[in-house]
Amino acid sequence: MRDYLEALRANKPKRGRKRTPDSIRRQIDAIAAKLAEADAVSELRLISERMHLETELANMGTGVDITDLQAEFVKVAKRYGERNHITYAAWREVGVPASVLSAAGIGRSA
Repeated sequence: MRDYLEALRANKPKRGRKRTPDSIRRQIDAIAAKLAEADAVSELRLISERMHLETELANMGTGVDITDLQAEFVKVAKRYGERNHITYAAWREVGVPASVLSAAGIGRSA
């Protein structure tokens, strides 16, 4: 249950323009150009920003296949929700798709 909800959270679509590997590389290049003339504090900030961008770039395309997690969620979600008084609306608000709730036997009246 927890792993599925965490995977949903981690893969939630972000607002705004989608970042691409090329756009991230351009940002990294821009940082490299700024580093040459940066003062010590700015250098620290730029290096930190570059490291975050490099990590994001490395993790692109490594999306999690949540099929197995979803199947396990479907098996236990209804009982878990009933025991903990979790409503359909609460499940939806944390990002569980309506189709998954339906497969789990959780209806809008829950």
